Amino acid sequence: MFKTFRNAWKVPELRKKILYTLLIILIFRIGCHVPVPFMDSGAISNMFADGNFFSYMNILSGGALQQCTLFSLSIQPYINASIIVQLLTYALPPLENLQKEGESGRKKLQKITSFVSLGIALVMSYAYYLTLRNNGALNYTGGAKGVFTGAVIVLAFTAGASLVVWLGNRINEKGIGNGISMILFAGIVSRGPEAILKMFVNAETNKKLYIAIPIVLLVFVLMIGFIVFMNESERRIPIQYAKRVVGRKQYGGQNTHIPIKVAMSGVMPIIFAMAIMSLPSTLAMFIKPAAVPETFWQKFYVGFLNFFSYQSPWYAILYFLLIIAFNYFYVSMQYNPIEIANNLRQNNGGIPGIRPGKPTSDFIQRVLGKITLVGAFFLGVIAIFPIFTNMAFPQLGIAMGGTSILIVVSVVLETVRTLESQMMMRHHKGFLE
Repeated sequence: MFKTFRNAWKVPELRKKILYTLLIILIFRIGCHVPVPFMDSGAISNMFADGNFFSYMNILSGGALQQCTLFSLSIQPYINASIIVQLLTYALPPLENLQKEGESGRKKLQKITSFVSLGIALVMSYAYYLTLRNNGALNYTGGAKGVFTGAVIVLAFTAGASLVVWLGNRINEKGIGNGISMILFAGIVSRGPEAILKMFVNAETNKKLYIAIPIVLLVFVLMIGFIVFMNESERRIPIQYAKRVVGRKQYGGQNTHIPIKVAMSGVMPIIFAMAIMSLPSTLAMFIKPAAVPETFWQKFYVGFLNFFSYQSPWYAILYFLLIIAFNYFYVSMQYNPIEIANNLRQNNGGIPGIRPGKPTSDFIQRVLGKITLVGAFFLGVIAIFPIFTNMAFPQLGIAMGGTSILIVVSVVLETVRTLESQMMMRHHKGFLE
């Protein structure tokens, strides 16, 4: 990885792209510290308890949401819009046709995603404004001042979310690429030093925790190595193309393979599962449970919230099962064995020992099911491992979760691959000229 960055830095064009990307990230971090007016930041600290929806969004924003800054929503509206548009491409034929049109269709889908992101940002901004008002975090809530305050806050959050998407697109066009991922990466990494410092501060109250800190850091390093290994792992299905003679030329007769990555769905199943698991704790912010429950429904509501508590082992178990379910759902949308089998038959290709047509699609489906199960267990272990670590060492206050580490490692690996491909293209261009 470091060798790739060092070689890329020696190339003048790539060095300009890297510097431009760093400039955009610097602008993003500055925006994460520009406060939105009319806020009382001290009144919202209790909104970000572990496990609720706001703590999840705060991770993606790099801590900007908790500080009520311009980039509080960060790329969350864009992520939601991307998921919605991606799901609709499988349900609406016009969007599916755009996806098959290549580069022009991709640009149209990108524009549709941007508009959907703007609408979601507006809705999320208004919802966050209502939440802040209900928790007493606004300086003005009534009369003309209250209306003006609400309009300014909603427009500021919406404009900040749109600006974040624009910064990500600038990285795609003039930087090293993966703009939205780089913005997400910068936000998560910025919380790393604070999380480590917090562990040492918490250890001041109990000197024995100083022994646990190196162990926890070593475990996180091993987790990074495990994530890298699983991200690069794949199952290769051998493919053999039949020979055919056209005139005096012979075509086909080559052997290749279909790669099926173990972690094909990436972090998306974790994001889906986290959004669902955080809903009960978020509901508790709007409907406060009774301090001493007396009626049946009050006791049921308190028990329901305790069941979905971040410290509950049932939370981890249900979280794990949801990740497995969403991983199967997401992979089934991304991979179509019947379409692959038809493409192989049309190109005179086949899997050795497997007949073309339905037997080929059934074989690919069986392999895909096994690989998906391995990938689902991998994502589940990464997601719930920090929960049990936090249960083992609650005094340390571990803030970096497995999801954050998975996102960071995935973005780094993708960036390295992008730089390597750009260097290879530059060498080929110089050779041809």
